[in-house]
Amino acid sequence: MSVLAIIPAAGVGARMGRETPKQFLSIRGIPIFVYTLRKLASSGAVDEIFLAVRPGEIDRVRQTVDREAPGLPLILTEGGGTRQETVARALAKAPPSTEVVVVHDAVRPFITTEIIIQAIEAARKDGAAILGIPSVDTVKQIEHDVILGTIPRERIALAQTPQAFRYKLLREAFDRALADGFQGTDESSLVERLGAKVTVLMGSDRNIKITKPSDLPLARLFIDLERRAGGGTTE
Repeated sequence: MSVLAIIPAAGVGARMGRETPKQFLSIRGIPIFVYTLRKLASSGAVDEIFLAVRPGEIDRVRQTVDREAPGLPLILTEGGGTRQETVARALAKAPPSTEVVVVHDAVRPFITTEIIIQAIEAARKDGAAILGIPSVDTVKQIEHDVILGTIPRERIALAQTPQAFRYKLLREAFDRALADGFQGTDESSLVERLGAKVTVLMGSDRNIKITKPSDLPLARLFIDLERRAGGGTTE
C-alpha cells in the first residue's frame, strides 16, 4: 500500500497579475513549485508525486525538475480546465495499490514534513483530514453587500492543504461529483457531500498560499529563514 501526493499546478494565477503562472515564479532563483516538491519528498512519507501541469508546460517543467530536484519520485501529468478536473485526471492514474492520497497546493512551499505525516496518519485512521487555522477576524455572512448575520469564530476554520484521504473514499467522492455535475472549491468539499467524517488538524500561519504580489516579500523572508536554519545561504 502506498501514499500518493497530487500537486495541481495547472492554474494561470490571474491574481498574481503576471504572465508567468504563480507556481513558476522564482524565489531566490528557484521556482515556487520546486520548494513544494522538495518538502513532500523530504517527508519520507510519500512514495510517489504526481505533478499536474498544463499540457504545454510539461517539457519545461521536466527540465526544471531535472535541474533543481533530480531523483524525485515524480510523474508529470496533464491538468484540466479546473482544479477539480486536474486532480481527477491525476487520481485516475493512481496505481491500484494506493492507500492514501495527499493533495497539496503547488504554491504552499512552507508546509512542514511533520504536518504532512500527521495528515497522512489522520487519513489512515479517520478516512479524511485537512489542515485548518482559526479565524482571528469576525466573520460576516453577506448577500449583495448586506450582512445577513455574524458567524461565531469558534465554528470557522480557514482551510489549508495538504488534504489527505483514503484512496477509495476520494475516488468515490470524485465519481459522485462528476455524476452530479458538482464543482467544489477543494477536495474536502467533495468528500463532505458523501457524509464522510473529515478531521481538521491545526494548520500553520506560515503555511501561506502564494497567490498575489503582496505574498512574495513574506515568502522571500520565509525562504531565507529556512535556508539559515538549514545552514545554507540566500544567494
